[in-house]
Amino acid sequence: MKIVVNDEVHEVSATTLAALIDELGYGGARIATAMNGSFVPVPLRDKTALNDGAQVEIVAPMQGG
Repeated sequence: MKIVVNDEVHEVSATTLAALIDELGYGGARIATAMNGSFVPVPLRDKTALNDGAQVEIVAPMQGG
């Protein structure tokens, strides 16, 4: 299915947000996720189903002051 991740179209086989994170190589990284404009906490990623055309944001925290 085609989804948009951080404004880039991706063809993926993942069916959940957790599987997408692994498929894109973010597995184990400390990241924040949102789908279709709503924040998705870590415990809900494996229960959050992806749909064709989903808009996903993956953000890594930045250090600084």
